Amino acid sequence: MRWAALTSGGKDSILAIQKAIDAGMDVRYMVTVRPRNPHSYMFHSSNLDAVPVIAEVAGMEYVEVQTQGMKEEEVDDLREAMEALPIAGFTTGAVASEYQRTRLEKIADRCGCEVFAPLWHMEPMALLREVAERMDAIIVVTAADGLDDSFLGTRIDESLISRLAAVARKHRIHPAGEGGEYETLTLYAPFYRRRITYATERRVVTPGRSELILGGFA
Repeated sequence: MRWAALTSGGKDSILAIQKAIDAGMDVRYMVTVRPRNPHSYMFHSSNLDAVPVIAEVAGMEYVEVQTQGMKEEEVDDLREAMEALPIAGFTTGAVASEYQRTRLEKIADRCGCEVFAPLWHMEPMALLREVAERMDAIIVVTAADGLDDSFLGTRIDESLISRLAAVARKHRIHPAGEGGEYETLTLYAPFYRRRITYATERRVVTPGRSELILGGFA
C-alpha cells in the first residue's frame, strides 16, 4: 500500500516519515502545503523551497498544495489534494495539537484512508533526543519569549536540548515547539540519500519573531 507524507521539512514530520519507513511502509509521495498566509493555523511557511529537494534525495514524488492559508479553507485544499492521490493513508508529525489532529482525521475520513501519527503524545524531551541522534535539524524560526535570534541556525543536539529545556521551564513553552514557539528544517535523515545543502542565508528579525531564510537548496 502506498502512503503520502505531509511535511514542511521540519523535524517532527520528517521523523514521522522515518518511523513510517522503519515500520516497512511504502511512502511514495511527499506533500507540502504552501500557504500564502504566513500565520496559517495549520501549516508552516518557512523555507518550503527545501522540500522538493528533500523529496528528490528521498526518492519520493513531490506534491505541492497551494492555499491562501485561511482557516478551514486550507484544510479543504489539502483534502482535495489527498483525494487525488492513490494512497492508503498519510503520515503526520503532529505531537499534541488537537486542532491539527481532528482536522487531519476528518480529511482521512473523507478520503477513505488512514492517518499515521507516530509522534502523537510522545514525551517532548524523548522526541528531541531522537531527532538529535538520528537527524540533522536546525532551527529556522523563533517566535516565543526566551527564544531570540541567537537560536537561528543552531542544530538540535544535546547542548541545544538543554537550552530549550531551560527556556521551557522559565517561560512555560513546549520544549519541542509544538505550540509554534520555533520551527525547524531537516537537512538530513536516514532515509535521505544524501544531506541537503543551501547556498545563501539571511535573517529577518521582527518583534516577537525571527526567521532564517535559506536559499539555493541542493
